[in-house]
Formats: sequence, C-alpha cells, structure tokens
Amino acid sequence: MAPYIRHALGFCGLLLLALLANAARVQVVEAGRYDGNPANRRASIARYQQPRGNILVGGTPVTGSRDTGEQLRYERTYLDGPLYAPVTGFASQRFGSTFLEHAADGLLSGTDPLLSGFPVWHDAARAPGGNVVTTLDAKAQRAAYQGLGGRKGAVAAIEPATGKVLALVSTPSYDPALLSGNGTGASAAWERLNADPDKPMLNRAVRQTYPPGSAFKVVTAAAALDAGVITDLDAPTDSPDPYRLPGTTTRLTNETDGCRNASLRVAFAWSCNTVFAKLGVDVDLGDMAATASAFGFNDTGLRVPFAVAESTFDTVVDKAQLGLSSIGQYNTRATPLQMAMVSAAVANGGQARAPYLVERTTRSGGETVAGGGTHPLKQVMRPSTAWQLKELMRDAVERGTGGNAAIRGAAVGGKTGTAQHGVGNTGVPYAWFVSWAQADGTPEPEVAVAVVVEDASADRGEISGGGDAAPIARDVMRAVLGS
Repeated sequence: MAPYIRHALGFCGLLLLALLANAARVQVVEAGRYDGNPANRRASIARYQQPRGNILVGGTPVTGSRDTGEQLRYERTYLDGPLYAPVTGFASQRFGSTFLEHAADGLLSGTDPLLSGFPVWHDAARAPGGNVVTTLDAKAQRAAYQGLGGRKGAVAAIEPATGKVLALVSTPSYDPALLSGNGTGASAAWERLNADPDKPMLNRAVRQTYPPGSAFKVVTAAAALDAGVITDLDAPTDSPDPYRLPGTTTRLTNETDGCRNASLRVAFAWSCNTVFAKLGVDVDLGDMAATASAFGFNDTGLRVPFAVAESTFDTVVDKAQLGLSSIGQYNTRATPLQMAMVSAAVANGGQARAPYLVERTTRSGGETVAGGGTHPLKQVMRPSTAWQLKELMRDAVERGTGGNAAIRGAAVGGKTGTAQHGVGNTGVPYAWFVSWAQADGTPEPEVAVAVVVEDASADRGEISGGGDAAPIARDVMRAVLGS
C-alpha cells in the first residue's frame, strides 16, 4: 500500500501547488482586471459603507451623507445644493463626481493615506472621510446667486492680496442631490439635466468662455501704459472716429459721442471702441500678447484645484484683427474667473496671486491634513500702471458707465462691457462688469469681482454692462465689505 499512498500524497501535493499558483495568478497577475470588472461590486460596497467627508463654507458643512440602509449604504446630500453646485459638483453612485467632490475624492471618501495615523495599515482599515474647508464667503456667494436671479450668467469674486476665491456662482443651477443615488430617479434626473437647453450643469464661472467685450479694455490700457504708448491719462490721443481697421474698409464706431481723439481717461470712462482698437494696434501684437499672458490668458494649466477652461488671446492675427482683439472681440475669450483675476491684479498693485478654493483639508476630527499650499505671486504690470488703472476704474464708477456699482463708504473701481456675438452680431449681447472695492479706512482692496449676464436686458450700448451686471457686482462687494 505504501507506493499508492506515496502516489496519492504526490498527487495531492501537485493539486495544492496548482491551487497556490492559481491563487497567485488571480491575486497578482489578474488583480487589476478583476478589480476593474464592472461586475465586481466589492469596491463600490466598501466605498459607500461609511459617510463621506464634508465640504465646508465658513465652518459650516454644505454637504452630508444619508443612510439608505441599502447595499450601497451612504448617499450624498447637499445643503443649498444649487447655490454651491459650481463649487461642490456632485458625488454620484452612478455617474461619478465633479469639481471639489472629484478633486478631493480620496480625502472625502477616506482612501487618502494621509488620513491614517499609520499609513502602512491604511489599506487594512479605511479611515473616516476627511473634510475640505473652502475659501468661500457665504454672504458673497448668496449675494451673487440672488443677483443673477436665475438668468444665464456667472460671478467670480477673489480676494486680491491672497487669491482666495470668495464666490463662484453659475446660473441656472441644479441640485446635485438629484444625482446622488443609483436608482431610476437619479437616471431620470441625469437625462433631464443633460437635455435641458439652458445647461444647468455647465459651470459658467470656470468652464465657459465668453468674448469679454469692453471689459478687456483694462488689459489693453495696461499694455498701452506699460509700453509707454500712453504717458498722460489726460492727453488727447490720435484717434479718429470712425476708425478704419488697418488694411480693410471696415469702419469701427462708438456707442457714445466724444470719442474722437479722446484722452485715455475719457475713453476708459465712456468705453470708446475706436480709441482702444487703435491703441492695441499702436502697442503692437508682441506687447499686447505679453500683457494678456501676464494676466493669465492662454494658460492651459490653471486649477483651483479643479481645471479652469483656457482664456484666449489670439497671437496669430493681422492688424485689423488685433484691433478687434484689443476691444475684447474677434477670438478673445475669457472665463468670469479670468476677468476677476484681471481686476484683482489691478487692485493688488499690479501683482496677481493664483486663485484657489481650498483653505485646508482636515481629518474627521478637525486635525489639519494639509494647508492651502503656496500660491505663486506674479508681477503682471508695473506698480505705477496699476495705480493709474485703479484711478481710471474709479473714474468709470464715479463719472462713467459704472455708476450702478458705487458703494457708500468705499472706493470702487469698475469697467463695463457689452460683448456682441452671433451671426452678424445679432445675438443678445453679453453684459460684463469687472470691479474691485476697498472700504474707507482699510489699507488695500478686499475684493475683486467679475460678472457676466448672458441674457442681458439692456440695449446694445456699452451701458448694458452697467445696467445688468454692475448691480450684481455691487451686492457681492458689499457682502464682502460688510457694508
């Protein structure tokens, strides 16, 4: 019997080795394929077995988690979902995540190794989800949302000295909670929101670019002053009205009188297209492009921490196209966040901080995991140029088209803009307003704002930015200043 026993033992040994080899193949060689298989629900079940960490505004959570009692146990909830949707995005069991929910997913879901006191053991036991503390000012966010009133548009507000994003609003908006679950209700909401012609899930503040129109004249004025094309704000310019674009028969006109040979101060206050188009040509393409780039145009890597669409200033144009580009037309396009960055650089003495939305991240108990990090400081223009632009922007509010942005007890600078679009410029113009505000008795401006309203109700003149967008900017600035 001994040979049979030995043979049986040998055969069992071979079977054991085969089992071990197969287990190693499954757990090592094939692990990635099995983990990524849609039929494998273990990762999803584990992911939703605990509450998700929260996103905080002013120390108060604007997100939460609801125990559904189902296999995918915890579902995301939102406080004032439509108000904060352009910042939080959504976290859906079926459709993934966007914006801060996506950028900070590892921390919020508890999978970030930094959350564990002993990272080597992190994979063995998932840590409670951490929290994201934002830079938002709750009052400014609400003022922007209420000011837009459901019209298509967006608002971005920045603290000039630091780059903190104080408000980021896009309307019309939606409630991210509608997409949180994995049932038929979430699927129906997804289809309805994606089919909506008003695009409520489009984040117009950071993912939509618009022709900035006359709001871009801040950039053109900065280029002209830095290049020495303008040395005296009150000296007449050599600017015909109408102005024939170089190399064409096209004659550019203005929506107001008094622009012929107007000084930069008058041209800025009353937004003379002819003066600024000619200024852009006189400055030349190289200097115009360099100034636009310094402000942030043509930057493909801007993140806050989620990606921001590239704002563009065309660097391959003829002189006629350069003239149009210099008044925010042709191929010039900008996000509202980019135009808030323009205003912030002026307010901060010509220096710009990279904008950011996350102040710090914490563990569930409140201990800091990471701070907001360093935010590069860039010299956009000479300090003397910034000082002159602040003066021009104040004049535009006190004596020009931006009067609706004035705030008692504060210095306010602004620039209106009306961006024409559509075939033959037949579309309803976009109304723009960019601004900054400094409370009396304070050492520096505390807020810079950009507002765009797509369905502006005013006429096609430059005043529409002052009529539709300036009051919204005023309310946001007042909320920050506490006026």
